[in-house]
Amino acid sequence: MSEDRKEPFKRNVKDSWYVQYEEMNFPAIQKGWVLPVDRWEDFDPFILMAEDWFKKGTFPDHPHRGFQTVTYVIDGRLEHIDNGGGRDILEPGDVQYMNAGWAARHAEDGVEDDIAHTLQLWLNLPQDKKETKTIYQNIYSEDTPVVNFDGGSVKVYSGKVAGVEGPMDSIVPITLSEVNLAEGNEYTLDLPEDHNAFLYVLSGEVEVGEEKHNLAKHGVATLTYQDHGNPDASSELTLKANRRRTRVLVYSGKPIKENVVPYGPFVMNSMDEIKKAFQDFQQGKFGPPAI
Repeated sequence: MSEDRKEPFKRNVKDSWYVQYEEMNFPAIQKGWVLPVDRWEDFDPFILMAEDWFKKGTFPDHPHRGFQTVTYVIDGRLEHIDNGGGRDILEPGDVQYMNAGWAARHAEDGVEDDIAHTLQLWLNLPQDKKETKTIYQNIYSEDTPVVNFDGGSVKVYSGKVAGVEGPMDSIVPITLSEVNLAEGNEYTLDLPEDHNAFLYVLSGEVEVGEEKHNLAKHGVATLTYQDHGNPDASSELTLKANRRRTRVLVYSGKPIKENVVPYGPFVMNSMDEIKKAFQDFQQGKFGPPAI
């Protein structure tokens, strides 16, 4: 007699909204909060995500400590410079992963006269990993595995999705996938059932989940998940395109469930740790400028 097989958890939309944008002072151009800055308890392990349009000179040399960033280039070119000698240019479809760890110091800029258009996600680190070494990893679009299916494709930047492993080597494992769908086509994305997750619609229009929640371009949705679920079990997220060229980014990660204190360029567990980070930076412990 065969054992009963548990049906995968079916994801639905928990909350949704559309990004609101504001004009900025040059050389910054426009900003919108995909994940607003004051809801990190809902988004855990994610803290915030900003969508920015900017030119060279907007994000010069600056420090970070206590978290990770995942930067997706939508359009234009992004130059990364760090004080460990790293320098590279990222183009549309490329992603940069940074583990700030104990002391990152870098710059992120548009190239020449380009307007860089990026999504930057701040991803928390658990307390016991906030002083890990600083790591930068560039993930180029052409080196990222793509799984094609009838009516679309899924590109996997991080985690194991659609039977392939993304190249991102995150300190705290996450999944990041880009799903492309032609109008009328559907795809079911597998995600670990205990991962908190959200999606962002880059273009087109999509029905999300079993309840067919409709979202168009600039739409954001947080998704239901199994808070105490099995880390080895998968859940299913169904996406169906209602317009041509629908493109959706899906992020997931396991909640850390620790106190979070984001302040300026640092994310720590207490204000005392924030003050120590500022003190260490002022005392030169983050190293020389990134120029």
